[in-house]
Amino acid sequence: MFKHIARPLLLVAAFGSFGVTYAQSSSTQGYLVDGRGVVAKSGANLCWRTGYWTPAMAIAECDPDLVKKVQAPKPAPAPAAAPAPAPAAKPAAPVTKPAAQKVTLSADALFDFDKAVLRADGKAKLDDAAAKAKDVKIEVIIAVGHADRIGTDKYNLKLSQRRADAVKAYLVSKGIDANRIYTEGKGEKQPVTGNTCRKMGAENRKNKKLVACLQPDRRVEIEFIGTTRK
Repeated sequence: MFKHIARPLLLVAAFGSFGVTYAQSSSTQGYLVDGRGVVAKSGANLCWRTGYWTPAMAIAECDPDLVKKVQAPKPAPAPAAAPAPAPAAKPAAPVTKPAAQKVTLSADALFDFDKAVLRADGKAKLDDAAAKAKDVKIEVIIAVGHADRIGTDKYNLKLSQRRADAVKAYLVSKGIDANRIYTEGKGEKQPVTGNTCRKMGAENRKNKKLVACLQPDRRVEIEFIGTTRK
C-alpha cells in the first residue's frame, strides 16, 4: 500500500522499526502522516508515500527534486509596443562641388635659367595666378616643379624641388597657410616636348638651340583646389 520515496523497492513489515508512531494514511494526502498530522518519516528521516500519491502531491520536505521541476507557467509576453513613427526626412544639404584651377607657369618666367630664385616678374605671375583663384575657398595648393633633360637626373630632381619650394615660400608670404601647400619636384620625368628636340645636337647647356627648344619642359604647375565661394 505504501512506497518509500528514496528506496522504492524496499519492503517494510512494521513502521515501528523506523521509529514512526501513530501512523495513518489518508485518501486525500500523498504521504503517510502520524497522529499529529505531521508527515511520518523513517529512522533514516525518509518520507513514505501512500498509494494515492501522485507527482502533483510532491512537497519540498520529501521530494525537493520533483518540486523544483514543477515550474510556474511563464507569464504571457507583453504585447509589442507599436513602432515609433519614422522621423521626417531632413532635406538633403546642397552638395558643394569642389572647384579647381590649374595654372602652368614657365620656369623661365619665374626663374632665371638653371636657378630657383623667383624673379620680380615671376612674383607678378604668382600674384596673377592667385587672383584667378580668388573665387575658390582654398583647401590645398599643389605646386609641382619640372626640369628639362639637360644635366643629371639627380640634379634636375633637386632643381625642380627647389623651384616648387620657392613658389610655396612666396605664397606663404602672402598669407596662405603653409600647411595647405604641397610641393613636389618631378625633375625631368614628365617632359612636354616629347621627341621634338631630339635632333638639336649636343645635350648640354652650351647648346642654345637645344636650351630654347626644351624651354616648355622647364615649368611649374600650380593647382588651387577648394570650394567655390558663394
